[in-house]
Amino acid sequence: MFLLVAEFAHIFPFLVEPELEGSIIHSIGEQFHHCRWEGLHFWDLIQPFFMFIVGVAMPFSFAARMKKGDSQKNIVKHVLKRSLLLLVIGWALYCIDPGRIVFRFQNVLAQLSVTYLLAFLVMKKPAWFQISFSILLLIITEVLYRGFWVEGFTNTFTPGENFGAWFNILIDGKEDGGHWAMFNAIPTAAHTIWGVLIGQLLISSRSAKKKMAIMAIFGVILLILGYSLSPLTPIIKRISSSTFVLTSGGWTILVMLLSYWLIDYLKLRKGILFFTVVGMNPLFIYLFSHVGGASLVRKIIYPFSTGLFGWTGDWTAGLLTSILTLAFLWYICYFMYKKRVFIRI
Repeated sequence: MFLLVAEFAHIFPFLVEPELEGSIIHSIGEQFHHCRWEGLHFWDLIQPFFMFIVGVAMPFSFAARMKKGDSQKNIVKHVLKRSLLLLVIGWALYCIDPGRIVFRFQNVLAQLSVTYLLAFLVMKKPAWFQISFSILLLIITEVLYRGFWVEGFTNTFTPGENFGAWFNILIDGKEDGGHWAMFNAIPTAAHTIWGVLIGQLLISSRSAKKKMAIMAIFGVILLILGYSLSPLTPIIKRISSSTFVLTSGGWTILVMLLSYWLIDYLKLRKGILFFTVVGMNPLFIYLFSHVGGASLVRKIIYPFSTGLFGWTGDWTAGLLTSILTLAFLWYICYFMYKKRVFIRI
């Protein structure tokens, strides 16, 4: 969430300015932008992280609800309500810019509404069943892309000429300009399901070393599968190809392992609050930034930052403006955290 807020603060474009080409800064900056098509940048992992961590939280959340006396029926109602609200909010965000109703569902909230529901439907099943179900979703995706028969959309991994493009046109009447597929919610449900499995592992009575060993094995297996199959099926984030889901899922679990090792095992918790305040209000800061809050904050800061730092040059002053915008957005989250105000659905 902190990195998403940094994106809304408009920090990353300054790292890939043409005059920086060939520099270390430019190389780092490229990692904070999506691959144009095939390949994997760090930024391509942000949505999988988001999908995954929601899954990790689910066993903890539902266990807490049951401890408070919630029935299974009430939990099901909560899940259905939450999925519907996420879908509606995600869809509504796409209607803001054109100022009219459009039917697009590519953003993280709309996609999460599907992955969250699918993960919930199988979370009480044994681990082997959940893993099998997630793999089945990837197989279905692979079959649809490779075997799609509609003329003009039979080029499996060509932008705008595949099943994902056809599905976009079916729902929205046109292909997405960036070739982001609405159907991505189905294969990326695997990320949320794997998150549930890791959440169930963490909440279990296994020793910390056993938990870390299982996460390491799980993550490495996914990475090996993803990269070894990439010559057959390219790693493509924009259509969430099966190899992308496997590879990004592997990296996500290994990042979770690293976090668990540092924070829970070694007890290195200094500085965690800096990120916690953003993570405790993810829905608020995402929506606030998405509907123009980040742009408004930047407009307020801009005349003062350029007045103070304009002498350093346009690039430096612009970057400092973005950093100050990020700091202000963080402070909003911090203020809400201190006041114990948390926006949830």
